[in-house]
Amino acid sequence: MLELPTDLPADLAPMAWLIGVWEGTGVIDYPVGDERLQGEFAHRVSFSHDGGPFLNYAATATFTGDAGSTATPLVAETGFWRISRPATDADAGPGLLPPVSEAEERGVDDVEALRASSGGFPLEVSVAHSDGMLELYLGEINGPRIDISTDAVVRGAGAKEYGSASRMYGLVDAHLLWAWDIAALGTPLRSHASARLARV
Repeated sequence: MLELPTDLPADLAPMAWLIGVWEGTGVIDYPVGDERLQGEFAHRVSFSHDGGPFLNYAATATFTGDAGSTATPLVAETGFWRISRPATDADAGPGLLPPVSEAEERGVDDVEALRASSGGFPLEVSVAHSDGMLELYLGEINGPRIDISTDAVVRGAGAKEYGSASRMYGLVDAHLLWAWDIAALGTPLRSHASARLARV
C-alpha cells in the first residue's frame, strides 16, 4: 500500500508518491559506433524533502554486466525536482539572496492553478552528474506518470559528448518504472536504459 506524507508543502502534492528510497535492477542497451554496450545494473534512487517546495534527488548505479563480470560503479546523480511556477518576491534567490517580501503559505488552490489543460503539472528537474555533466529537464507530471526532456545540457571540458535526453517515470503495481533515452557519443536520441524499482 502506498502511504503519502501529510506534512508536505502544497507544491509537492503532485510528486508525493515519489518520496522514499527505491531499489532494483535495470538493463542498458546502446550502440556506440560498431559496438553495442549492453548489460544489467543495480540501481538506487532516493527522493526526499527538507521542507522546501522541491524534492531532493539522488541516484547511484552499479553495472553488473553478464554473469562472472566485475561490478563497476556508474555515474551518480544528484539534483532537485520541483513544480514549475514563476518566482515571486517571497522566494529566496538567486544565489543566497533572501526573500524581499513576507511569504504567504501556498495552498491547494495555488497549486491547482498551475494545472495544464492536459491535466498534469509543469515540472522542472535539475540533475548534476558525477562526470561533470549538468541537465535541466522540463516536462510534466500527470498522476503516476512523468515525462521530461532536456531543455539544456552543460558539459565540463573533459566530459564525453552528450547532446540531449528524455526520461519517463511511472508508478505501476507499486513499482517505480523508468526509461531514459539519450543522444550521445555520435548516436542520435534513442533508448539507452530502463529499470524497475521497488520502495525499500
